[in-house]
Parts: sequence; C-alpha cells; structure tokens
Amino acid sequence: MTSTAQRRDALRATAAERGLDAVLVTNLLNVRYLTGFTGSNGALLLRTDGPDLFGTDGRYTTQAAAQVPDVEVLVDRGTVSALARAAVRSGAGRLGFESHDLTVDGLEQLRSVLADAAAGGTVPELESIRRAVEAQRAIKDDGEIAALRRACAVADQALAELAAEGALRPGRTELEVGRELDARMLALGAEAPSFETIVATGANSAIPHHRPDATVLRDGDFLKLDFGATVEGYHSDMTRTLVLSHAADWQREIYALVAESQAAGRAALAVGADVVAVDAASREVIAAAGHGEHFTHGLGHGVGLEIHEAPGIGPLGAGSLAAGMAVTVEPGVYLPGHGGVRIEDTLVVTDDAPELLTLTSKELLVL
Repeated sequence: MTSTAQRRDALRATAAERGLDAVLVTNLLNVRYLTGFTGSNGALLLRTDGPDLFGTDGRYTTQAAAQVPDVEVLVDRGTVSALARAAVRSGAGRLGFESHDLTVDGLEQLRSVLADAAAGGTVPELESIRRAVEAQRAIKDDGEIAALRRACAVADQALAELAAEGALRPGRTELEVGRELDARMLALGAEAPSFETIVATGANSAIPHHRPDATVLRDGDFLKLDFGATVEGYHSDMTRTLVLSHAADWQREIYALVAESQAAGRAALAVGADVVAVDAASREVIAAAGHGEHFTHGLGHGVGLEIHEAPGIGPLGAGSLAAGMAVTVEPGVYLPGHGGVRIEDTLVVTDDAPELLTLTSKELLVL
C-alpha cells in the first residue's frame, strides 16, 4: 500500500467515526498529501464505504494518471461540482467538507449543486471536518521526514558555501546576499526557497521579519539569515545570526543568551510535552535575563508541506507534542535600533531525543 493510500485510509477512519459517508477534500496541499497530485486544480471525494474519486480538469489528464494511479480520475472543468454530483449518485447522506478552505460563495454553490443533483430526493447533509487532514499532516511519516532531511541539507550546504566563498562580507547589500543564497539553494537541488529569505543586518536585525533591502553590510554589525529550501514539496527552516569582522561584548552576551534559550527549547521537545510548556522552557531563560519584552513571538511551529503548520509552539498554543512532529525552535532577542539575534533549527520529535535536521553550527560565527 502506498503512503498516500495509507493516509486516505486514516482519514476514512476519522470520517467513519464522525458518521460521514464521504469527505470532499478541496485544499490543494491536502489533496497532494492524500493523492500525490501537484497540479493547480484537483479535489478528492473520499468515501467511507466505496472507491474514492479524484477530480481535475483536462489540462492534467496525463499528470493525474501518473501521480494518482490508484484512484479513479474524473475529468471535469467544474471539479468540485462534479465530485459533489458523484457523491449524490453514490447515495451519500452526510458529506464532510473543508470549511476552512471553501469560501462563503463556494459553500453556497456546493449546496446548490447538491440540491440540483438530488432532484427532489434527499440532499446530503453537509458537515465540516475542520482541519482533520492538517491534524494528520502534523505527524510525518518516514518518507516525509526523509524529504525534510534533504531540504535541510540543501540549506545547510548553501550557507556553508557562501560563507566559505566570502559572499557574506561588508560592502554587499542585503538584497545581494539574499538573491545569492536563493540561487545557491536552487543550484543545489531545491525546487524553490521555502519562503522569502530574510537577510537583516545592523539595526534591521532587530526586526523579526525584515524584508531585505539595499542596506549595506558593515563591519561590526549582526547579520541575521532566516531561510530554507523546498524539496519534494517539503520545507526547511533555519536562522543563523553572525557578526561581521568583529563582535562587541554586548553582541556576544545577547548571542549567548539566545543560544542558551534555544538549547532549553530543544531539550524540552519530548513526546507528550505541552506546547505552552515547551515555549516557557525557552522563554524563561530570556525573561530571567531581563529581556522578556524583547522576545516578541512564539517559540516555533510545525513545518512540512507548508512553512507554518501545526503544531504552534507558543504562549497561546494548544495540545502536546507527538512522535513524528517536525517543528522549529527559534527564540530571539531584538533590541530596537541596535540589533537582534535569532537562532532557529528544524527538528523531529521522537520517542528519544529530538532529531536535529539543520546541522549548521550554532557557535557565534565572526566573518
């Protein structure tokens, strides 16, 4: 059985527990997760008792045959409507749908299609499955973790090559460094950067999500790099902060504090650990040093087919960690007008110690 078939069976079991006859999956990333399809128009009708049906349009007939060989394919430009009509024909009485994906207009159209297809008969009752597929996606299988390892390895190598070649040096701009880092990840096999690469130097490094601009790198400045590679659809995420030419005492102190906090967060990653407690383990280190107000975001998040996915690790998070969850740990201290430090790794929660996927050294690097 393929991994996608196993994932569909897991969702099938969830749907059966909720008394659903079928589920209409419309979120494209969830469709990819359940079928392997990577096109821009696809949806899945998953039945709790009967064969599933994958829908797409004529542009993707060949691609669907190759990527979704184990599910019957329905080719129709009105993909969701065609699958809804198929659900009525199969006698579905209760149809699950992804309420977080359908728009208000889309839901109204779905209701209209179901009513027309029933032709005076029983119209299927719609019930939201909420984020049932995302809940499955939070726990990665072996194939997903292997893809994440490869994505992290690409990012690690790209940074190592730029540093070795002297590309991270005073006189260059944030934009130049960011573009070169992106290009290097692509050359090493990435499909795309995981997100808009953050390059922030000097006072800009105190802005957690600064967008790189024409600011010039200067001697004595922090240089914060937050970036990742996408491989087989899976995203890596890593932040390293270094200093150009020479480090001042205050920079070494802030860096050491964030490194201590990050180590505490990594150590707290364990099966069954409450995500709020994991955040607190890291955050308390920074707060005890008097910089609590300078750590302005959550400790981390899940990574996978999306750069930010479940679980969220922060003061407002909910739930606990499970084996197979891929998460980031990324505390930071940001001093407005001066500079900031963030150190971030991607890790996988296991029954033993967490597996570290981003292997670039976290020692303060002075270039």
